[in-house]
Amino acid sequence: MPIPNMNFVASSSEALQRPCSLRRLVPSSVRPGKLCLRRQSLTVSEIKCRVKSFKVSSTRSCLARLWREVQGLNNWENLVEPLDPLLQQEIIRYGEFVTACYKAFDLDPASKRFLNCKYGKKSLLGEVGLGDSGYEVTKYIYATPDINLPIQNDACSGRWIGYVAVSSDDEVKRLGRRDVIISFRGTVTCPEWIANLMSSLTPARLDPFEPRPDVKVEAGFLSLYTSNDSSTKFGVGSCREQLLCEVSRILSKYKGEEISITLAGHSMGSSIALLLAYDIAELGLNRTDDSDHVIPLTVFSFGGPRVGNSGFKERCEELGVKVLRIVNTNDPVTKLPGVFLNENFRVLGGRYEFPWSCSCYAHVGVELALEFFKMGNPSCVHDLETYLNLLKYPRRADVEKEGMEFLNTAKELVLSVQNFKAYPCIDATLSTVNMVLDEHLSFLISLFLLVDIVSS
Repeated sequence: MPIPNMNFVASSSEALQRPCSLRRLVPSSVRPGKLCLRRQSLTVSEIKCRVKSFKVSSTRSCLARLWREVQGLNNWENLVEPLDPLLQQEIIRYGEFVTACYKAFDLDPASKRFLNCKYGKKSLLGEVGLGDSGYEVTKYIYATPDINLPIQNDACSGRWIGYVAVSSDDEVKRLGRRDVIISFRGTVTCPEWIANLMSSLTPARLDPFEPRPDVKVEAGFLSLYTSNDSSTKFGVGSCREQLLCEVSRILSKYKGEEISITLAGHSMGSSIALLLAYDIAELGLNRTDDSDHVIPLTVFSFGGPRVGNSGFKERCEELGVKVLRIVNTNDPVTKLPGVFLNENFRVLGGRYEFPWSCSCYAHVGVELALEFFKMGNPSCVHDLETYLNLLKYPRRADVEKEGMEFLNTAKELVLSVQNFKAYPCIDATLSTVNMVLDEHLSFLISLFLLVDIVSS
């Protein structure tokens, strides 16, 4: 919607012909039957505030009518390139719900709530600055991968990973439906890091009546989603059991209402979000008694890795799971797992499918590409705050496209060692390195990221 022109204010037909300064016109005392306007000073900050309020109220009024399109009804056609303002606003909003997971996660080893949420369910959103979000937290989610470590103890096992929240009655009016948001944080604990490295594909088999062995997912993510750690004081079943029970309860409570299920996560959390969306759809929990009515399932993935193979991707599409992947093109995590065996290496010449195609990882959904790299802090390419800032301030001068020149220089430096080229085997190796660097230049970013993690 166009922003109103603040340079002209019409008080009569003649007023359209003359410019007016940045002032507001208010009624003054006049004789009955007539309206006279007088000027009153309006500061620039007040004008900006009013314009911002006007734009927000305008987009909010549109959301109740267009929420299905924003949730991916048409796979975000014509909304991603260029990015639609209403979709942009909703992506940021859901991203802030994920940020709440990090803000509320207790990383103080001396705290009784170490590796758990700092706050109670009723106060969580208020404590992290989302008190006016219009949502109420109904459930905390705990998870742990089934990994046995010699050094593993109660302190490094999996803990609080996210929460479930439901929109209030007032928020329903703005959104146009009852929204269920399920938010997940990324990797923090030792077992979670190890689970991320378990890149072998394994059949999901989440539907006991129809296992579908061709639908495969990463073993580490599946372990985190399905493993049960009943030995801890928060032992309340697996992450999957907690989530499916809560989703079923909420859908039963608000039966008959217009409902949407929105899952949002960062990094590893986006993988759990996608697994949950697939699980709900495969089990048919989002289908009402009237099989024609399907509750929309939407995943907003921030810096998420690949989760499963091409069979998993195709099944998600068949079930109507909508996924919008917000990706920093310089983020190495979004290129894992399946650096080589991925959706781009399944078919030869666009016609012939390789025998190993079922073992190739594949991204699910529509990609929204962002670009950012900061030489002084390479690990920020995967930071959730970086993602949200890129969405909030896409034209800010401090969002620089630096770093790629450095990577090219580093590649040239490695390949310019003339003495090594006297040896044929090394010469061949350098040629291979050159080819790999040309196609996968972002691996250097992942190296910087790993060094930064280890040093911290």
